Amino acid sequence: MGKAYGYVRVSSTEQNEGRQMAAMEQAGVAAGDIFMDKQSGKDFFREDYGKMVSKMQKGDLLYILSIDRLGRNYAEIQNQWRMLTKEIGIDICVLDMPLLDTRNGKDLMGTFIADLVLQILSFVAESERENIRSRQEQGIAAAKKRGVRFGRPQMPMPDNFGKIVQKWENKQMTFRDAVQECKMSPATFYRRLKEYRMGREL
Repeated sequence: MGKAYGYVRVSSTEQNEGRQMAAMEQAGVAAGDIFMDKQSGKDFFREDYGKMVSKMQKGDLLYILSIDRLGRNYAEIQNQWRMLTKEIGIDICVLDMPLLDTRNGKDLMGTFIADLVLQILSFVAESERENIRSRQEQGIAAAKKRGVRFGRPQMPMPDNFGKIVQKWENKQMTFRDAVQECKMSPATFYRRLKEYRMGREL
């Protein structure tokens, strides 16, 4: 019997991997054989995933909690599954989907069912990612329509901005003093200066 590995992925450093790690420990995977990436699932250019694959040999076993931990790109999940099971020759066990355990049903019907379930679940995983992105875009567009501003709040223009600009333009004040008087960064000062001059031209 080969070695058991566990793969854990969270999409960002803010997410907690505790549930996946607990599932790996419950499956009996040694702590040193659990590989984890804190990275998006849209591609497979992940450091720990690559390290893990390079160690795997025929007869080994890979545990993942759910198919979307392997990835969210439909075509790439299919490619990786084929590479791991056919080219390297390992078994894969998806803990929250018992039908996706290549150790079971190695006959023609079992393989067919596993392949069918894999295709459905990987399609669902990618569809979910697309739906999330679409909802985010719709939400941002709706918020912008309501006047919600994204990014850092804009620095208010001081009431005497015009006078400060006039003094600076007449060389009665240095640029540094003008910026400090307005309590702005140089970049913000130039941006507000452009807005001010455009307003004067209207």
